[in-house]
Amino acid sequence: MTPEVFIQGVIIGIFLAAPVGPLALICIRRSINGGRMHGFVSGLGLATVDAFYAGIVASGLTLIAGLLLSWQAPLRAVAGIALAYIGYRIIRTPARSDPVEYHEHVSYFRDYASAAALTLVNVFTIISIGIFLSGSGMVVSTASPAAGMIFAAGVFTGEVAWWLPVCSALSSASHRISPAGLSLVNRISGGVIVAAGIVMLLSVIFI
Repeated sequence: MTPEVFIQGVIIGIFLAAPVGPLALICIRRSINGGRMHGFVSGLGLATVDAFYAGIVASGLTLIAGLLLSWQAPLRAVAGIALAYIGYRIIRTPARSDPVEYHEHVSYFRDYASAAALTLVNVFTIISIGIFLSGSGMVVSTASPAAGMIFAAGVFTGEVAWWLPVCSALSSASHRISPAGLSLVNRISGGVIVAAGIVMLLSVIFI
């Protein structure tokens, strides 16, 4: 059962990382502006928290999952404000065509911590994992702390396996993007992230 649980975690980790949402856009933008490692450590921040939530779900810790979901409205509000602010900053910040210059202004720890914090307040991850698992009782039916840890390790591995080549490819491609192109990337990604933040705030009011 252990290999199957781990492999299932890897698959779900890839499915969690692959969609281009606001958090993925932040990783993409950092890969293009700051280089592979800045994008990758941001992806690690996402993967760490996703794996944590996956472990909670797979361990059968329904009390903790329920508590987090009961706080989803204020957490969505925090996430919405944070996304809108980050998107605004991205739009206003000049694009840095030199990764060395970017690194002088932003540390790896800051990229990791900010990505992890945004993912932490995104409780939709728990819902997404539950949906992925709804068609397969492999992990849920054997819910235990051990299964949860193995499943979480699989999710983390899957997301890392996704972000490493993606960030490397984006970083390599960024050298062929002009400064005007980088500014356009900032404006588009920042605008999408601001819009996502506004939608999240509206969801708190109307849902």
